[in-house]
Amino acid sequence: MAVSSTFTAADGDGYELQMGRWSRRLAGPFLDFVGTTNGESVLDVGCGTGRLAFALAERCRIKQLRGVDFSPAYIEHATRHNHDPRIAFEVGDACALAYPDQSFDRVLSLLLLHFVPRADQAIAEMRRVARPGAVVGAAVWDLRGGYVANRIFFDTAAMLDPKVNDRRARNYTRPMSRSGELAQAWLAAGFSEVVETTLSIRMEFATFDDYWAPCVGKDGPQAEYIATLSDAERARLRDAVRLAYVDGEPDGPRSYAAVAWAVKGIAPG
Repeated sequence: MAVSSTFTAADGDGYELQMGRWSRRLAGPFLDFVGTTNGESVLDVGCGTGRLAFALAERCRIKQLRGVDFSPAYIEHATRHNHDPRIAFEVGDACALAYPDQSFDRVLSLLLLHFVPRADQAIAEMRRVARPGAVVGAAVWDLRGGYVANRIFFDTAAMLDPKVNDRRARNYTRPMSRSGELAQAWLAAGFSEVVETTLSIRMEFATFDDYWAPCVGKDGPQAEYIATLSDAERARLRDAVRLAYVDGEPDGPRSYAAVAWAVKGIAPG
């Protein structure tokens, strides 16, 4: 993620609980879509705790893979769990990548661009470091229409606290998260053979406590909002969200659909 990212990041283990377990699951369909080839140099922009990088290395014999993220905590976590000498992680800015022009055979970004206010600048940087003919691809959540587990939280919070409406609106109108936006941005950046699609996974929780735990951590929009609440307000919100989670049945496993927009294109010569 970029230095200018709007994502609240503090702890690698917290991110794993909040999003890493889902980016791991989304990595498979995303790599099916963008493709993989042996012997490539690959850049993972907004690598987080390294789930896309590790999934790619398991699929093919990469030459090298660099992962860059704005969060030192996430880079430390990814590095600590990395046992592949072909992979290296480093702190950096997606809007000012510290690599020469035309350095990589494939440039990928998973769940980053909707948290970058200047997404066009990050996309321009992805194009700059891609070699001619390289595949450049990205995916972001369909925040408004395909992110059920997240909407349970914010829709409930907005019913309890009208001030959350502005926060909710910002969360579900982030850049690159609407139909066609990624494709338009890729075409504007000069990529050819641009294809946009949707990717679907399931977010599965063992219990309400499993669902709620990331909300009271230090990472992501839910935790950012909860940090503004008093103990009483937090307890009231928890009780209301729990009712939405159990939905008239005993507490236990729940499975929610999660849909992402994805795009790929070919870097020009």
